[in-house]
Amino acid sequence: MNTETNSTKRESIAQNADARRMTAPAVDVYENKDEVLLVADVPGVRPDDIHIRFERGELTLTGRRAKTPEGSVLAAEQRFFDFQRTFTVPQSIQADAINAEVAHGVLKIHLPKVSALRPRQIAVKAS
Repeated sequence: MNTETNSTKRESIAQNADARRMTAPAVDVYENKDEVLLVADVPGVRPDDIHIRFERGELTLTGRRAKTPEGSVLAAEQRFFDFQRTFTVPQSIQADAINAEVAHGVLKIHLPKVSALRPRQIAVKAS
């Protein structure tokens, strides 16, 4: 392989990487007695472009932000990109009750805990 071929290959790979950027969105994880809450920053991503999958104790968040229209004020800042993030979920999560919502570029994924494992207050009776 000659230097010209190597250069062409590198340019092609660089163009593909630039055209399809992969990133991992910033995610905050909160936990209380009832649930684990994941809060992800996904600005400009439509709900139809977000996919959440729970399988074998792992929650995978994937999606794509579409490119903004040419001439848009935000076009320079908001290129399209793919994103993916995977989390290991504890067994104490009730998988069939996981739900999600997105509003104003913030995705919230609620992972409710199994009720039998939630902490509870035990009343003390006088005898």
